[in-house]
Amino acid sequence: MVSERFDVSGKVVIITGAGQGIGREYAHAFAEASAIPIIAEFNNKNGQNVASEITRKGGEVLNIETDVTVENSVKNMVQLTLEKYGHIDILINNAALFAVLQKCNFEDIPLDEWNKVLNVNITGSYLCAKAVLPALRKTDSGRIINVSSGTVPQGAPGFMHYVTSKAAIVGMTRAMARELGDDNINVNAVMPGYTETEIEHASMDDEGRDAIRNMRILKKRGTPDDLIGTVMFLASPASSFITGQSIACCGGEVML
Repeated sequence: MVSERFDVSGKVVIITGAGQGIGREYAHAFAEASAIPIIAEFNNKNGQNVASEITRKGGEVLNIETDVTVENSVKNMVQLTLEKYGHIDILINNAALFAVLQKCNFEDIPLDEWNKVLNVNITGSYLCAKAVLPALRKTDSGRIINVSSGTVPQGAPGFMHYVTSKAAIVGMTRAMARELGDDNINVNAVMPGYTETEIEHASMDDEGRDAIRNMRILKKRGTPDDLIGTVMFLASPASSFITGQSIACCGGEVML
């Protein structure tokens, strides 16, 4: 039996970008822990596939096609969730643009690509947090988990729009935590290192993966399993006295 300190059973967990990659693994993990993942996914086919995977295993799940950059789409996602379950307990702001980006010097980044990355990665997280806030306030123990990146403390070159967006998430997490403390809403961020999933990355090859692994204290390639424990902890009562923090999950690639 899971200790009550780590119990998330019955919790309604909105996970943006859960139709693939790390978000997909988060959805599976929460379903296996008897929580109810809400797949807020731009690619509806991907979202439906993940929902089907979870239901075949006996889990409960809801897929809602969502564009995190469009306020009405986000509001609709929250409304449909509340109509179905009546409460929202946890938001994981996971949706982001990264895998499709080609590595290049910052002066060569097209302006429309710059704007798109910041719009999805920053504005999308803001809109989702804003939309779920009334529901989280009612729980008296809400959680917002923002996803930043280990590229931030590195100042990783070649992806300045992505690194900039994920640095903003750290600032957003701190300010949001200060504002929501009186509502007993904990706001924290995770900072993953490069993580192997089924998603193809436009600017990553085996040489790059090996270089990242060799930078780490723990000489291994990162997988979603290496991140799930931290996210589950931040979603659980065990983390009730932790807020405004950014936790690097990267095998010691960076130290904060």
